[in-house]
Amino acid sequence: MVKVLRRNVFKTSALGLAAAAVMRSPNGQGRLIAAEDDPTLGRVLSFDEKFHWLNPDLWDAGPKATKAAQGFYGRSAFARPAGEAGFNPYSIVDDPLATDSKALQIAARYIGETLNIPNYYGNTASEYQWISGNIQTARQDGSVSAAWRNGYFEARMRFPAHPLTWPAFWLLNKNSILNPQTSVEVDIVEHKGWEPKTYGTYLHEWGEPGQSHQSTGVATKVDMTSGYFRYGFLIDGKYCAPYFERRKVLDNNTGRPAYWTLSRASEMDQSGDVFWPLLTLALRNDVPFPDPLRVEDRETHMRVDYVRVYT
Repeated sequence: MVKVLRRNVFKTSALGLAAAAVMRSPNGQGRLIAAEDDPTLGRVLSFDEKFHWLNPDLWDAGPKATKAAQGFYGRSAFARPAGEAGFNPYSIVDDPLATDSKALQIAARYIGETLNIPNYYGNTASEYQWISGNIQTARQDGSVSAAWRNGYFEARMRFPAHPLTWPAFWLLNKNSILNPQTSVEVDIVEHKGWEPKTYGTYLHEWGEPGQSHQSTGVATKVDMTSGYFRYGFLIDGKYCAPYFERRKVLDNNTGRPAYWTLSRASEMDQSGDVFWPLLTLALRNDVPFPDPLRVEDRETHMRVDYVRVYT
């Protein structure tokens, strides 16, 4: 059963309110702003995934749901639900720092021998012989189990410190699965394992006409590998805004709160299009492979306390 919520609460809501104070930094990095408005105020908690178990009716695992390509990217193969090459990266673990003392763990392991994973381009390339994980509420046939047009999307996560890791919490639109030229990608957080206090947030509207890209780096002033933190994104009609710890982030490009415009909002509304979430632990392939790869870096993991959507 598809859970699709398109309720739009507070059309002119938090996005029109001024910030109370700005924390300025001379280096031009993304900065945080203390906001008067909480993005959850006036909204209803419509989805609350606490990861007491990994529900196969809700979450699919493996390559990104798309007909555009093989669904893999970076230096690792995303495992299907039962794992790959004798390694299953998905587990529910006890964690006293998680809200309910349970968390989803998505791991990455260097296998270092020939793989036999369908459509994976790295099976015979030694640097690419990693297994990691991706879960999503969509499938290759174009179906979605949970998706929303508007809302505040939030995950509480802990990232690994590692020379290659590339964890993310992100959204894609339903129509893009079978029609990739309509892809709208919301990267709520993309982190690099070697940058403990910086992450990126992005809004990509791929394909023509009207391809558009908006982004900023965020300097958190705290080590994201040291504990759990909340990464959020508000989508309200055509207006979008990224948050860290429920505070608006400043756009490095403007020095002002990052309010971005979803130019395909009307197109999405007309077609009934909606956004579905993904949680991914990838490995970057745009940096040199560690030589040698340390024993302690051959396996690593990220953890997810919860995913919530307020509509």
